Amino acid sequence: MFLILARWQSLPLYLRTLIGMAIGTVVGLWQGPDAVSLAKPGSILMGLLQMLAAPVAFFAIVHALISTTIEKGKTPQLIRLLVTNTIAAIVIGLTVANLIQPGKRNTLEKEQAQITAQAAQMQDSLLAAKQSAEEATLLDSLYHILDRLPKTVLGPFTDGNVLGVIVLAMMLGIALRKVSPNLPATASVVKVFMDAFIAMLHWIVQLVPFIVLGVVAAEVGQHGFSSFVNLLWLVVAVIAALALQFSYYMLRIRLQSWVTPGLLIRQCRDALTMAFSTASSTATMPLTFECLRNNLKLRKQSANLGALVGANFNNDGTALYEAMAALFIAQLCGIELDFTQQLVVVFCSMAASVGAAGIPSSGLLTMTLVLTAVGLPLEYSLLLIPVDWFLDRFRTMINVSGDMCVACVLDGKTPELDQTSPASTSSSV
Repeated sequence: MFLILARWQSLPLYLRTLIGMAIGTVVGLWQGPDAVSLAKPGSILMGLLQMLAAPVAFFAIVHALISTTIEKGKTPQLIRLLVTNTIAAIVIGLTVANLIQPGKRNTLEKEQAQITAQAAQMQDSLLAAKQSAEEATLLDSLYHILDRLPKTVLGPFTDGNVLGVIVLAMMLGIALRKVSPNLPATASVVKVFMDAFIAMLHWIVQLVPFIVLGVVAAEVGQHGFSSFVNLLWLVVAVIAALALQFSYYMLRIRLQSWVTPGLLIRQCRDALTMAFSTASSTATMPLTFECLRNNLKLRKQSANLGALVGANFNNDGTALYEAMAALFIAQLCGIELDFTQQLVVVFCSMAASVGAAGIPSSGLLTMTLVLTAVGLPLEYSLLLIPVDWFLDRFRTMINVSGDMCVACVLDGKTPELDQTSPASTSSSV
């Protein structure tokens, strides 16, 4: 028994998830509608994730803000790059999701009938809010978002106010940078708490293959394979959006850096390959820096800011995926997100991606934050688990590509004079 458990634990999580999905398919075909009860443990998992999501995000954001060293003179340009890249990613993601509408593809009538009853109350409240103001302006939407900020420090952790958690974490991180006499020591203390909550998160993540088994069995037993058509459309939509984001990076590099897109891909392809294979920006970070500094010959400051700082703050692929997945679930549930709610999705996706690179299964965790912020049902995010491991590799590669884009743009239009340009040796690579 212990030998079987040890061998099971030695398998990669994605492989265990695929095994759970395969067994769930067989069980669903065998049990039929009776398999619906197997999905109930999923609600317990989402409850545990919701419990840990707020403190993990809080400590991750605070740690990212206080542990990052940014050389003077580059801060304004770096912030502009990070913000514009992330906004571009989310706009691309929402645009593609609204055009393709993966959540509305092959929607099942039975499921829609059940969902309509659940969504009616939410839709009524949205209509009532819209009737009270004939046309909400951007300023009105911002006021509405600000009105949701908590009135107490502990409030966000007790009432599920995700916006409050994010705002409080950002304020505390910035404040600690100003008042802490020993910032590295403070960052170490924060990291201890963050690591403790991540350890608890890791325990829950180990249950994911079994939860996938139950969710897949319930879906196959009730609806056959039709419900997974929507997931295939989501995969297509996300990959298309990530490809557009990569093209955006290459265009920005072509216009704002001495590096050419072709040269970047040739010299940094090892880092991109590692990002895809490991699905971890943190694990890829040393190789990213090495490729930027030694292969591409960027200035050390530019490579530092792109690879090291960007790994914490420049997770555009994650932000894009969170925004698209939230809209996908809303479409699947027949819920129309208004302009204010989509602004909340944008803000939460941007903030939740900060520091997410070092968190295992961060996509599932940050998805919990985003869905909670706009009041979408958390249980539908379990449907994303079978494809999340696959999409995670693509969005991690985009995260690393974004770090490279930041480094190249910061390096400017001229290469460092005391370095030999790799262009002359690129043909031998």
